[in-house]
Amino acid sequence: MTQHPTTLKRRHLLLAGLACAAPAWAQPSATVVAASDLQFALEDIYAQFRGQTGLQLRLVFGSSGQFFAQLQQGAPFHLFLSADERFVFQLADAGVAQDRGRLYARGRIGLMVPHGSALRADGELRDLALALQDGRLKKLAIANPEHAPYGTRAREALQHAGLWAALQGRLVMGENISQATQFALSGSTQGGIVAQSLALAPSVASRGSFALIPEAWHQPLLQRMALMKNAPPAAQAFYTHLSSPAAQAVLERYGFAVPR
Repeated sequence: MTQHPTTLKRRHLLLAGLACAAPAWAQPSATVVAASDLQFALEDIYAQFRGQTGLQLRLVFGSSGQFFAQLQQGAPFHLFLSADERFVFQLADAGVAQDRGRLYARGRIGLMVPHGSALRADGELRDLALALQDGRLKKLAIANPEHAPYGTRAREALQHAGLWAALQGRLVMGENISQATQFALSGSTQGGIVAQSLALAPSVASRGSFALIPEAWHQPLLQRMALMKNAPPAAQAFYTHLSSPAAQAVLERYGFAVPR
């Protein structure tokens, strides 16, 4: 079935981490900034929350490291969902966050290859190593490890497999894991290391194959959230909702492990 160009454009914006959940007329009462691996899961959770409370929020997705830097500079964000709990701890220690927050999920990474790629989706990266040797691999997408936690974990996994040095010059780095996923599926690369939570979204899963990388190959992706000092009641209510069984069920559907 042919998709309308507007629909395709919207999906591309979602993967780039540029979309906000609330429409312009909604006058959201709080701004939630979240790691882009939450793009699809958090929109589903927000729909639950809005249906129950009628409260409007603005959701913005991007790199945890970039949001952390902006919050340090006084950005007017109210709730931060980080893909790396260390950013939350540092904001709490600096007096920006109300406290050290709550662990809301543990993420996973894996290798995703688009349909028609010369690379095979192999979680232990054996075919990636062979493709480096036989010339099938030209480019591989990851998130930038300098400020994106999923990129940091991708680098650790590639180091564990002994492939990091050999891949220099072949890496295409996204500003966040959503952009890296877009690059992995664009056809300009043979694949990429992406978040399981994005790979499980139907609009992404239909475009390629995905295989989990062993969790022991990298440090855990412990994802933590915290309210900022200026958080209004709507942000506080959403923070509470994120620990509810209904919200946790959504996170599990997208491949996250949730605290019990």
